Amino acid sequence: MKIIKMSFAIIVLALFISNSSFSEKSAPESKINSLKVNRLSLDSASDLAMAAITACRKLGIQVGVTVVDRNGLVQITVRDTLAAPLTLKISRLKAYTAANFNVHTSQLARQAKSPLAQVDGLMMASGGMVIKVAGKLLGAIGVSGAPSGATDEKCANAGIKALASKLEMDL
Repeated sequence: MKIIKMSFAIIVLALFISNSSFSEKSAPESKINSLKVNRLSLDSASDLAMAAITACRKLGIQVGVTVVDRNGLVQITVRDTLAAPLTLKISRLKAYTAANFNVHTSQLARQAKSPLAQVDGLMMASGGMVIKVAGKLLGAIGVSGAPSGATDEKCANAGIKALASKLEMDL
């Protein structure tokens, strides 16, 4: 009887092992997918912000500047000495909006008249610009404090242009 029980156990074990190896062979291989995401370094974000501040200073204007990553998360926020504290919030909202829409905020006039304008955390006024290199979104910059959104955008653009060649080489 012991021999029969032992033989039965061996047969069951053999069937289990053969079924396990069969299912391993027939199951499709799982592949690990990954994405390469280009990001701004803190140094680049800081240089962008300071270049925008410098451009506005040349115009006699003190502003707040925020640089966000491609997801709209703040990397750096700076406010010139005499810029109003409110410029920090507005520059962040402009940068966040530009990054999430993947477009300069000056191009959102149509959306500013839609229900999207009521969404908390969006600012569809000029002064938020996407930072793209070789067609890849790296983040966005928002500037606030100039007498007009067009001037905010001019300063933001100056910040991007100041680092364009460095950013291209980094990719």
